[in-house]
Amino acid sequence: MSAPHRLLLENAQQLVLVCGRGEEYLLREGCARLAVLRDASLVVGLDGRIKAVGQADAIRRQFAGATFERRIDCSGKCVLPGLVDAHTHPVWAGDRVHEFAMKLAGASYMEIHQAGGGIHFTVEHTGKASEEELFSTFRGRLGRMQRAGSTLVECKSGYGLSWEAELKMLRVMERARRSLDVGISSTYCGAHSVPKGKTAAEATDDIVNNHLPKLRELKQSGEIHVDNIDVFCEKGVFDLESTRRILQAGKDIGLQINFHGDELHPMRSAELGAELGARAISHLEEASDEGIAAMARAKCAAVLLPTTAYMLRLKQPRARKMLEEGVIVALGSDFNPNAYCLSMPMVMHLACVNMKMSMNEALAAATINAAYALGRSGTHGSIEAGKQGDLLVINSDRWEHLIYQFGGHDSLIDYVIVKGKVVYQNERCGTMSSY
Repeated sequence: MSAPHRLLLENAQQLVLVCGRGEEYLLREGCARLAVLRDASLVVGLDGRIKAVGQADAIRRQFAGATFERRIDCSGKCVLPGLVDAHTHPVWAGDRVHEFAMKLAGASYMEIHQAGGGIHFTVEHTGKASEEELFSTFRGRLGRMQRAGSTLVECKSGYGLSWEAELKMLRVMERARRSLDVGISSTYCGAHSVPKGKTAAEATDDIVNNHLPKLRELKQSGEIHVDNIDVFCEKGVFDLESTRRILQAGKDIGLQINFHGDELHPMRSAELGAELGARAISHLEEASDEGIAAMARAKCAAVLLPTTAYMLRLKQPRARKMLEEGVIVALGSDFNPNAYCLSMPMVMHLACVNMKMSMNEALAAATINAAYALGRSGTHGSIEAGKQGDLLVINSDRWEHLIYQFGGHDSLIDYVIVKGKVVYQNERCGTMSSY
């Protein structure tokens, strides 16, 4: 008897490939033609990669006599790629629920920031927390993200600001990357805010001359794996030239540029990112027409964060303008103590309602395009042979219910699968442990 395969998902009402021809990303026209199979099945091999995808009859014939560690009958259900959350800040201590009341009373983000709240409040509490405490809360948040369908999550440091505290956050992320059944793209974000007692110029020098050389050594030794470099390019935080210095220094040690830009004020961050060859820029509520055009030419992904614009009552990013100009549009939750959302289905819903994206565009933005923003679209973001077997099974005969049912993912998602292994199973489908 041949060696078993890991997983067979059979007889799906809809199997949403998203794309099926090895595309790195989908632009507006591609989103209009999402690849969807009906009455379809797929097989994941023991290596955790998708071995075959096709019509149920064809898969049945191809694998006649084969054995599987697990089979799931998906009759009347939909199978989708695991969702990719392209922007989160999930390692921190000390919530900011009190600031939500301040925002509701009319205080702006920068007013709270300048009063010692915001990032500095979280920095203080994170600095006092032990690595074990941070890992415990981080693990719980990842579990909630996963139960909402996220199988690959970008995770930033940035609530440390000193090298020692940033390293503590990076170690927590590295421990999770090695031990938990969820994909992590780690981002060094030491330039998230200017530390108390320093100027932006002094903080920039410290990051370029001290933090990044130490990070390079840890990367080379294999102790810490970091993928991306991030800076909060914003008025009153890091200006355009400081941002340029830090991003270029990060790129020089092999990190992808993936940074905060043009959120609260027009900073020409989009133009800078395109010039530096950034993989992605997040926020972009205040991006200029010229910056949007530059991002399209540079194939620099726009990671839009509808939760942030919603919670801070900012104007929405111009998603339609970006799509029409040929920008690669991705989505992220921006989960952090200022924007507490762990659910990519809710992010997709807000993107459709508030940013006027279609459901097809939102799904592509939360799968293949979000994977592209992290440099992972060769292995994640669609259901194609050879890609990692990260999958969702939802209890509906149309995939659109995942977006349509606002806040309904708890009852919709039957299975979350990573590398062909079921890591979450809805209680109506039986019971299993999950973190």
